[in-house]
Amino acid sequence: MLGHVIASHGLESGPNAAKVTALAAAATALGWSCERPDFLACDRAPGHGPLGDVDARIAQLRALAGAAKGPLVLAGSSMGAFISARVSLEVPCAGLFLLAPPPALQGFAHRLEAAAVPTWIIHGWGDELIRAQNVVDWARPRRDRLLLVDDDHRLSKHVAFCAQRFDEFLRAL
Repeated sequence: MLGHVIASHGLESGPNAAKVTALAAAATALGWSCERPDFLACDRAPGHGPLGDVDARIAQLRALAGAAKGPLVLAGSSMGAFISARVSLEVPCAGLFLLAPPPALQGFAHRLEAAAVPTWIIHGWGDELIRAQNVVDWARPRRDRLLLVDDDHRLSKHVAFCAQRFDEFLRAL
């Protein structure tokens, strides 16, 4: 085993979503162990508004990341990217792979922050929820690798592309 990947799905998605499934397949093909946590209970938590219980999502990922064996890579899409970045500040992490990360969540006190580890970001120019310029502005001072593609928030036209870039990212670590 080369290390462990935790691939976190986005809001209104699930652990079998296309992007996290593709990332997990790329990781396991290279010999990494991988898990895709289920955050649906957090996302649907009553009394927490349209974002669900973000703190509970972070706590669930933190617990999984803290128990991981070997080098850890956190990957995620949208809300999954946000919590992956946040948790990277609290547990040893070898790298981050973020798809359509929101630099801020409306109604959530904390902005996007991440450990100073190798980080690759893929974002859609036509993202209807998160302006590409906001992601550029977040990534610029960190000097993260940022790939902007002709797609929307779901990156549905680039699922295979994301998996291929994840393969390259893991090989480069």
